[in-house]
Amino acid sequence: MMDSISRLLVNAVRRGHRQRTWLSGLALALAAVVALAYLFLGALRVNPTSSTYRITIHLPQSGGLLERQDVTVRGVPVGRIQSLAITATGVDVVANIDSDAKIPASSAVRVSGLSAAGEQYVDLLPASSTGPYLRNGSVIARDQASIPIPVDQLLADANGVLAQTDPEKLELIKRELSLSPAGPQKLTDIVDGGVFLLSTLDAALPETVSALKTSRIALRTIADLDRGLYATTHNVGRVLSGVNEMDGGYRRFVQSTPQMLASVDNLFDDNSAAMVSLLANTASTAQLLYLRVPALDALFPNYRGSTLDALMTTMHDHGLWATTDAYPRYTCDYGTPRRPPSSADYPEPFRYTYCRDDDPEVLIRGAKNAPRPAGDDTAGPPPAADLGQMTDPTPKGRYTIPTPYGGPVLPIEPPH
Repeated sequence: MMDSISRLLVNAVRRGHRQRTWLSGLALALAAVVALAYLFLGALRVNPTSSTYRITIHLPQSGGLLERQDVTVRGVPVGRIQSLAITATGVDVVANIDSDAKIPASSAVRVSGLSAAGEQYVDLLPASSTGPYLRNGSVIARDQASIPIPVDQLLADANGVLAQTDPEKLELIKRELSLSPAGPQKLTDIVDGGVFLLSTLDAALPETVSALKTSRIALRTIADLDRGLYATTHNVGRVLSGVNEMDGGYRRFVQSTPQMLASVDNLFDDNSAAMVSLLANTASTAQLLYLRVPALDALFPNYRGSTLDALMTTMHDHGLWATTDAYPRYTCDYGTPRRPPSSADYPEPFRYTYCRDDDPEVLIRGAKNAPRPAGDDTAGPPPAADLGQMTDPTPKGRYTIPTPYGGPVLPIEPPH
């Protein structure tokens, strides 16, 4: 068994040796086919069987993009750029996207680079995974796209920064850092602090830009007010010079102030009893006024206006106008006991309040002149009636306001 297998291997090697030229050519052709297949399918990613759909991206500038560069979704390749067309408002990028890639139409577009040397590509940044999705013929608007800073603008900005750099100050910093062995570490700390500051400002880029613009306006305003600031500082210097000249007077004033304060303190000590009585009387007066605030408001209402305004209303139409009542008004005497108006109690009303004037012109619409049946004598008080008799006391209930002598205590506690 082993002899036959060995014999077959030896015969195969001898035949291959005789046909070594053909076998070498075949191996080279097979290696070329594999290399080309890897080049097209792996490196160039050319797949004749793949299905794609076409989208258009509006950009303000090309951003260094070229044909056949990648289109990715957060770094994952999903297509390639087919062509770029210059328009009146920017550049239109036409890209072929794999048909199995579902990309939301609201995705942001960013032109990025693989390295500082270039190798730009289009990166799609979807904010969510929900539709609607991009399809054949979809267009991404310019406000959804952003491009990197062009190299010429970067160089111009760097030139501006370098132009503002003072070589003498840099030399001074270099000299200060070289004074001790800790100089490199100090420089490292400065650079790290600058990087941290820039990263913090990058996180708040809109606020940082707004602060820079506002500071530019403030500094420009200060520059415009340079002469005014100079005059102000000059005037402040003159004021301080005058204060300096009056230093002796201020010192005498400060030295004499304790004696004056001691005199005022002695004045209060000597008259403490009278001042305490004065403060007590003032507190009692304030409390009385507080309790009579409603009465004062009713006595001096604010809706009446001023006396001057009332007098002005009588003058109009080139004349002085007034209204008078020339007819006498009758008054009625009820015959009830009179009370002094200063009495601070709350008496009950009188029971019999009949007008004793028999003139029919008095109280024409009163109860005395009301029509009555024959024999009705209720137009006046009963015979021998006590005109000083008062009605029964008012029943007290839950909502009754207490009326002690002098009036209720304010503020009145509401019923519970």
